[in-house]
Amino acid sequence: MKQVLQHLGTGKTTVADVPCPCAAPGTLAIRTTASLISSGTERMLVEFGRGSLLDKVRQQPDKVAQVLDKMRTDGVVATLEAVRSKLDQPLALGYCNVGRVAEIGRGVEGFAVGDRVVSNGKHAEVVVVPRNLCARVPEDVDDESASFTVLGAIALQGVRLAQPTLGESVAVIGLGLVGLLAVQILRANGCRVLGVDLDASRLALAREVGAEAVDLSKGQDPVAAAMAFSRGQGIDAALITASTSSSEPVAQAAKMCRKRGRIVLVGVTGVELSRADFYEKELSFQVSCSYGPGRYDPGYEEGGHDYPIGFVRWTEQRNFEAVLDLMASGRLQVARLLTHRYALDRAGEAYDLLASGAPSLGILLEYPAVPMSAGAAMQERSVALRAAAAPGGHASVVFIGAGNYAGRVLIPAFKAAGAELRTVVSAGGASAVHFGNKFGFANASSDAAAALADPAVDTAVIATRHDAHAGFVLAAMRAGKHVFCEKPLCLTQDELAEIEAEAARHADRLLMVGFNRRFAPLVVKMRELLRAVAEPKSFIVTVNAGAIAPSHWTQDPAVGGGRIVGEACHFIDLLRHLAGAPIVGSHAVALGRHPALAVRDDKATLTLEFGDGSVGTIHYLANGDRGFPKERVEVFSSGRVLQLDNFRRLAGWGWKGFRSSAQWRQDKGQAACAKAFVDAVRGGGAAPIPLGEILEVSRASIELQQRLRG
Repeated sequence: MKQVLQHLGTGKTTVADVPCPCAAPGTLAIRTTASLISSGTERMLVEFGRGSLLDKVRQQPDKVAQVLDKMRTDGVVATLEAVRSKLDQPLALGYCNVGRVAEIGRGVEGFAVGDRVVSNGKHAEVVVVPRNLCARVPEDVDDESASFTVLGAIALQGVRLAQPTLGESVAVIGLGLVGLLAVQILRANGCRVLGVDLDASRLALAREVGAEAVDLSKGQDPVAAAMAFSRGQGIDAALITASTSSSEPVAQAAKMCRKRGRIVLVGVTGVELSRADFYEKELSFQVSCSYGPGRYDPGYEEGGHDYPIGFVRWTEQRNFEAVLDLMASGRLQVARLLTHRYALDRAGEAYDLLASGAPSLGILLEYPAVPMSAGAAMQERSVALRAAAAPGGHASVVFIGAGNYAGRVLIPAFKAAGAELRTVVSAGGASAVHFGNKFGFANASSDAAAALADPAVDTAVIATRHDAHAGFVLAAMRAGKHVFCEKPLCLTQDELAEIEAEAARHADRLLMVGFNRRFAPLVVKMRELLRAVAEPKSFIVTVNAGAIAPSHWTQDPAVGGGRIVGEACHFIDLLRHLAGAPIVGSHAVALGRHPALAVRDDKATLTLEFGDGSVGTIHYLANGDRGFPKERVEVFSSGRVLQLDNFRRLAGWGWKGFRSSAQWRQDKGQAACAKAFVDAVRGGGAAPIPLGEILEVSRASIELQQRLRG
């Protein structure tokens, strides 16, 4: 299928052939009939992509500080590689989609195949969207009009926050698409509306729907006009829908408001507020969040958990429905806002127009008509990228998952190790095509089951979100593949037991977890030195993990599993490796609950006891400063000390013939880990990490996580 992609590094907009996505549980697969380009948000993305590196730095100063911190701790080379990788990945554009339901994911109710729906889906022939971000289109609303629904919901949410009442006077500052939609919604709400803009054509459109207008290009004073419009009392509320770095719209809104007036920022402006204006009038100022309640809440959007209507009357989905009802009744008319139409394969021209500054408002992308029959409902879920090599029978790899870590670290490591890159799979398909082309895969796909069934593949690499690891590991083993799973192996003891039983049934197949730190060059040196020490050892690991937003998927116990299972497992494995003895006991102490979570694994101290009498302590901390090194390992034993600092420098005290060793760049062992696995697959040798140790570390990680949760 075709999809519009924006390359942030070069600014180039392309229409790419990507695999058709599959409907996941809780989602709808929608065949697109039309989609609308958002002239505000998408213009900013295009301008960012087409800007120079200096322009990108100027637009995101907060990211610069993060980059500088990473350079200090991880080194210049590793940091530049991470930045280049981020800019290299294409971004799927669009969030104003209308089409027909082609496939329904498990657990979705209230929709049927063939329903006409709006969603915040991308510019693509087929999109997969969570059910709470979809709404059925009334018969009286055509597809072109319906494509304005999401932008209409943004305008509606701003209006709701302004809380207008019948007869109030409201100013709309900025008459782009959202502003003009807001004008009509306010008029439908019984308000008198004053539109403010520089563009005469947009002011004319505002007048057509009953607003009065202030033309800034002619030097008209918006504050004086607002005072006259409000009969000298000051306006009741102002919606700022402009896009500018200036704080002038906020200042103007404050000056034109009456005492205790309301200001809602819907667009993007500077927010330097005059305390005097706000203090004297007791003004309220609020920033509107996109489509409404539920936006950016993973539980609502991805989990499908609706807010009870008795407590949250207007969610983002219900705002979609309200906008569609306004269209059906004729109180919201958008045909006059549509200025350009382009066929999907000419999307590049549409974005050139958007970036050129030439007059435009609604830019519609039109899609080829496809009959909604069972055979034509969906397109191919695999795209051939190059002619596949003849199966070699050794380390012919399918990658399940094509996220940032897979593309930046794992795939290059397997390629360098000599693996035959057969198929790369991602749920949406776009990242699979990107990394597939970049690294020379034969195929890109969105269908993991079909990729695992390929008889030419003998090895599977699992690099998905954590909750999918166990399922894919089991599926790959049952398909007779060698399996490399990026940590963690699984999230629960039940999953671990099932994997252990399946591994026993496939003893001739390798199962490995990406515990790469034991393969780092400086850890190899530590292991070599410690092998000569017979006495018990004391290990101290300090992990400056950094805070992660509570909404991040890794924090969700059901999806990411939590930070002990998801990341601290690396250090549990590292100490198991350095001790060279089994874990015989463990303990966990939380340093206090995360302020926004019900779990206690952001800040914890873990203690491990080993069969040889050694003891390891892992301080996993999310309350440190980013400028401090992320990982430090210290070992005390037999009058000697080793200190590993962020996998760049190893220092020793009391060791005959060894004082220090340094790397010119950080090396956490990912490349060596992949090579050891590929070599074992090709040579038929033993697993680089014994299966017993993988199971032992996985079990200990899950148990420690459970103890922290009480």
